[in-house]
Amino acid sequence: MSGSITLILGGSRSGKSRRAESLAGREAMAPVTYVATCATALMDDEMRCRVQQHRRHRPAHWCTIENRFDLPELIAENNRTLLLIDCLTLWLSHGWITHPDEACILAELERALQIAAVRDGALILVSNELGMGLVPADARSRGFRDLCGRANQVAAAYAQRVEFMVAGLPLVLKGGTGQP
Repeated sequence: MSGSITLILGGSRSGKSRRAESLAGREAMAPVTYVATCATALMDDEMRCRVQQHRRHRPAHWCTIENRFDLPELIAENNRTLLLIDCLTLWLSHGWITHPDEACILAELERALQIAAVRDGALILVSNELGMGLVPADARSRGFRDLCGRANQVAAAYAQRVEFMVAGLPLVLKGGTGQP
């Protein structure tokens, strides 16, 4: 997986994180850096419980980075490790809340992916597929849903492998055939 980008997409509780962690765990030679993009200052009790579950599930020897939102710099700084970023959607929501400019957010994502494409270590990127559910009631929420769809398209264009998770099962959309 060295130098590659893998994108894991899916809905809520579809098995995205477990799949990404499983893929990262298979790469025994590379140290793993887990990037948790949830802004801990904005969490409610339910989200804190989710974060604790994720922390308990990760191997203790993995390095974890939390509350960093400068993806291009973070990816460049961690050039030789396998980076698992979970998840793109929360990173996008942080950008949407702090500076809701779709073009700027997508440009920063593209810079991050350009750096990832030439780094020594692999990148596994987790993201939610939001466009298959209900249409949000307000313009700002629809804008965020649209941003996520466009961001997933950008990430998929850079990725060598794209998987879509449904009921804990990976469907390979790009980069392979047969059993993943």
